[in-house]
Amino acid sequence: MGCVASKNAVSVTPAADSSGALRDRGQPRAPVPSGPVPLPVPAAAVSSLRSSSSTARRSEKVKDDAEEQGKAVVAVPAASRSFRLRSLRKSLEGEQVAAGWPPWLSAVAGEAIQGWIPLKADSFEKLEKVGQGTYSSVFRARDLETGKIVALKKVRFDNFEPESVRFMAREIQILRRLDHPNVMKLEGLITSRLSCSLYLVFEYMEHDLAGLCSSPDIKFTEAQLKCYMNQLLSGLEHCHSRRVVHRDIKGANLLVNNEGILKIADFGLANYFDPSKNHPLTSRVVTLWYRPPELLLGSTHYDAAVDLWSIGCVFAEMFRGKPILQGRTEVEQLHKIFKLCGSPADDYWKKSKLPHATIFKPHHPYPSTLRDVFKEVPENALSLLETLLSVEPYKRGTASGALSSEFFRTKPYACEPSSLPKYTPNKEMDAKLREDALRRKASRGHGTEASKKSSRLSRAAREPSAVPKQINNTEVSFSFFYDWMLHQMLSEDRFSPAV
Repeated sequence: MGCVASKNAVSVTPAADSSGALRDRGQPRAPVPSGPVPLPVPAAAVSSLRSSSSTARRSEKVKDDAEEQGKAVVAVPAASRSFRLRSLRKSLEGEQVAAGWPPWLSAVAGEAIQGWIPLKADSFEKLEKVGQGTYSSVFRARDLETGKIVALKKVRFDNFEPESVRFMAREIQILRRLDHPNVMKLEGLITSRLSCSLYLVFEYMEHDLAGLCSSPDIKFTEAQLKCYMNQLLSGLEHCHSRRVVHRDIKGANLLVNNEGILKIADFGLANYFDPSKNHPLTSRVVTLWYRPPELLLGSTHYDAAVDLWSIGCVFAEMFRGKPILQGRTEVEQLHKIFKLCGSPADDYWKKSKLPHATIFKPHHPYPSTLRDVFKEVPENALSLLETLLSVEPYKRGTASGALSSEFFRTKPYACEPSSLPKYTPNKEMDAKLREDALRRKASRGHGTEASKKSSRLSRAAREPSAVPKQINNTEVSFSFFYDWMLHQMLSEDRFSPAV
């Protein structure tokens, strides 16, 4: 089952106006004579001069009238083009609605669905829920026509709010723009003229990296770990080459099938970036445990480096079998980052002009303890980990640079995906079930305190990345400062703001 392209798809690119701009048909001005200044005009010639001046004024008036007419004629094609474009857009919307798309989607996000025909909900049978996100639910389903198992992602949005529809449509546009073996491919969309919901259809993947990493029965060899990291960085390299930043890289969004192929999924928070332009982006993205320090410090001007920090967190998690930076709040998360990776140099604080830099700059710099904490990790892997987890974004390099690092050029080399073990289905939801079982067991043996702590950590891991348009900057700043004050009172290992 795949996307069905419309044979009669209409291009929204307006036809070029072949008339061209009107040229000035007025006579060119006479050249200014050179040489000495002429003598005064004799009185006898005054009447002749006045006559010539009157003629010149009449000629100039004719020229001005012609220019005004020219402007009017130019305005007509411009208005005509605008009218034709509106008509073309309405025609396209009409064709999309006739093809089965709901009017609310075609009117706001016609470009995202252009050339496609919606798939029918009754062509699929839902089998079970396999994932839950902040803005979506994922189901395993069967295509009744082909028997193929697929994943259906139901997107939550308000179809009466155009901005909400545009936010959802951006994910579709980005997915259609990307084409790489290690990036999930959008296979189709399910909706109808009468529907208020939308399902995205993807290939079904049996596992995600969060489930595999946390499984007590799974321990990656170095060759297997290199295989997964190679695929992850290759997919991310493609995204960044298309000027797409994912902004929510984590184990649960890295899917793996039974053939060992890893694919980056869930582009719900992805956006376009352009280093040459100064467009601000929200800092309220990326799940807390994988969020880079610059976002925790309020940066709104960032690029692909935020994804590389998240990759570093996933890389370390693959060695440890669990997330390495499990903060419960933004302040605690930043504190844990500084304790593990060190705090930025003074130059970074001076040049970055981050919104929360004055409040959260440590009174005494933190040294990096990364090498001590991960001393069991091979040297070439540790070197790459240090690069990816650099607190200063520009030091993280690029996905291409990581792929060419010493880590991948030394033995044991990355194994082939087809040689990876065949696991039973293992996703983040399975990991949560295991966690809940352990928590219940711990609560029976040690009271409720362990259960409460585990529950708080679990909530932090599932913390939603906020929708950019719903965040008030003043409220965020106040909340952040209050959170910091509370942390100062509760934490034994404190860090102080700059004076």
